[in-house]
Order: sequence, then C-alpha cells, then structure tokens
Amino acid sequence: MNVELAYGRHGLHVDLPDDAVIIRPTEAPGLPDEAAAIAAALEHPYAAPGAAPVPLRALVKPTDRVVVVFSDITRPMPNDRVLPVLLGALEGVVPREQITLLNGLGTHRANTPEELEGMLGRDIVDRYRIAQSDAWATEDLVDLGRTRFGHRASVNRQYLEADVRILTGFIEPHLFAGFSGGPKAVLP
Repeated sequence: MNVELAYGRHGLHVDLPDDAVIIRPTEAPGLPDEAAAIAAALEHPYAAPGAAPVPLRALVKPTDRVVVVFSDITRPMPNDRVLPVLLGALEGVVPREQITLLNGLGTHRANTPEELEGMLGRDIVDRYRIAQSDAWATEDLVDLGRTRFGHRASVNRQYLEADVRILTGFIEPHLFAGFSGGPKAVLP
C-alpha cells in the first residue's frame, strides 16, 4: 500500500506491505484566530507557581536591547505568523533599531535571503535587523568556560549582551538531542 507521510512541504509517499499497521494521529482543529491567541498569551502568560504573570510589554523598557531568537529553516516553526504578533507587542515600547532577530542556526548553515523572506515574511525582513548565529565564528561568541562534564560552552555575543532575550520555537522530540526547542534554542 502507498502511504503519504507528513514530511517536508509536500509530503512523502512510501510503499509499505499491505499488512502493515498504520497509526494516524487524531486531527485537532486549528485556533479560530491564531494571532489573537498569541497576543493573549503575551498579555496574560503562564507564570511559575506562586508567581504573578507579567505581560511581555511590562518586561521591557525603551532603553533595552532586545534579541529575539527564531528557529532556522530546518524547523517547521511558523515564524511568519508568530513574529509579527510578538514584535507588535514590543512596538511602541522598544524602538525597532534596538531589536535584533537572531536566527538560531546551531551548527546548520546560514539561511539565504530568499529563505529568510519565506520564513519571516517580507515585511519583517525589510523592517528588522536580522543576524545569523554562526557556531564556528569564534569572534562572534563569548566563551563561558566549561560545563561540569568538561565541554566548552560558548554563546552568541549579541544574545549574551542583550538586556532582554526572547526565545521562540516549539518543543519536539529530536533524534540525538532528546528534544528540540527550549534551552536548545540558546545552546544546542
């Protein structure tokens, strides 16, 4: 039998034995207004137990240098739908010139200008400063020393020197890193 797998942008068809057991996920409906849901989450975030939730706009000041880390093209993160709402929440508080969008490449190659436009949308590419983190450019990294296991730990200088650091992305199982997302957005 021929089965289509959710792979890449257009799927992948594979031939399987006719007696193969196919397990399909239950489809869940999308949000009726995705942008409104993201905006509401930024205005009313979850907080740690016992802590009061603080809206994003209350966490930033007009003098802050803000770095927003976004996932590169190898992750199916809807940056073009999330970043406009996130950047809109910063608008009017932090001047655009003080916001850097940092492409969290890990050890992947830099994304081309066409890929960045496809991932982020033309408006964001035209209006914001975008940097691509290069894990091999030691002049762009700050050496934080060694972990308790003896591994060298380095972090992107722009990220480390920012007053406010915002990580976007999602969490999913990862072949050799355990999970993709979360702290992996900073230090894979």
